[in-house]
Amino acid sequence: MEEQGEFVIPASPQDVWDALQKPDILKECIDGCEEMTVTEEGIFACVVAIKVGPVKARFTGTVKMVEPKPPHSYVLEVSARGGGAGFGSGRAEVNLQEVPEGTTLSYVVKGTIGGKLAQIGTRLFQSFSRKMTRTFFDRFSQRWVR
Repeated sequence: MEEQGEFVIPASPQDVWDALQKPDILKECIDGCEEMTVTEEGIFACVVAIKVGPVKARFTGTVKMVEPKPPHSYVLEVSARGGGAGFGSGRAEVNLQEVPEGTTLSYVVKGTIGGKLAQIGTRLFQSFSRKMTRTFFDRFSQRWVR
């Protein structure tokens, strides 16, 4: 599965970079996020409750930032397990570029899913993933819109 997109955030690249490092902001912006903690520099542990079609589960996972180039780019390595619901893993390349409106955040994600999540079909899961991404960036962007 592959996904890409971009969002304009009304803040400087440094402000966006700094906010993306704060677990409380991430928790607030990720739909269904119950816990988000820093386990060590650049590594987050999280618990997210989701419902994709008929599959409802609580996933525990880790997000590790690799190849950081503050405040311009980084790569995220993600892995999550949801018991009988399945698992997911992926890699996201994130770039921040200053524009007159603030910062354009662009991303390319490549991932895999297994278990019941894979059984419901890639199309339904991709639709769910796009919705989660839009929700995250809508909430994230609103932190700067006053």
